[in-house]
Amino acid sequence: MGVNLPSSGDTQPLRRVEGAPPGRPALVFALRALGLVAVAVVAGLVWWLIRHDPGTDTEKTAQQTTGEFRFDAAHQPVSATDCAGNSYGKIKEWFAEHPCRKVVRGLYVTTPGQNVRALVSVVVVTMDSPETAQQLKAITDTDDTGNVNDLVKDGTAKLPGAPRVATGEYTSKAAGADVTIVEAQFFDEHKDNALLMRVAADALRLADQLRSAA
Repeated sequence: MGVNLPSSGDTQPLRRVEGAPPGRPALVFALRALGLVAVAVVAGLVWWLIRHDPGTDTEKTAQQTTGEFRFDAAHQPVSATDCAGNSYGKIKEWFAEHPCRKVVRGLYVTTPGQNVRALVSVVVVTMDSPETAQQLKAITDTDDTGNVNDLVKDGTAKLPGAPRVATGEYTSKAAGADVTIVEAQFFDEHKDNALLMRVAADALRLADQLRSAA
């Protein structure tokens, strides 16, 4: 008996086993796995660099915000040894008889509230002894005796719309032979004496940073 062979139109293709990729499945899967591992390694390296880079914005911000407010430098610190030449009023006369060793002046801007900005002058004067430092603090704490020029007053810093810090809040601190003098005033004639006093008091901590920068 003859065998009936199917015509070419009835020929069925061989079925591929389900789940088996064409070609060389083991090699394909291995390459895919290696690709995923490489991506994971690169991502981990980038994250490690971000977390351990001392120059990242996050760490810089943390250093600047140690305290109640963040202070951003509005001008680079200015250092001098002529305190009389950088002062006005009775303070200028006092320095003529009691020369300082060094004076460093800084200028900062802070935002202590929503849509509220303040300009802050920080001055560190180094005298020849703790006794003369206390004398300087006593005379600067007295009204109408003048002060050390802030950087806007003497024209060193050019800030459009800058307020006169001498018309705002004032505070000072003596430590050893150093006297730190802070003056602060709001921009745009904003009024809040209690808040401004907090700003001035918090700015006293900038003395160490100012000394090391100049």
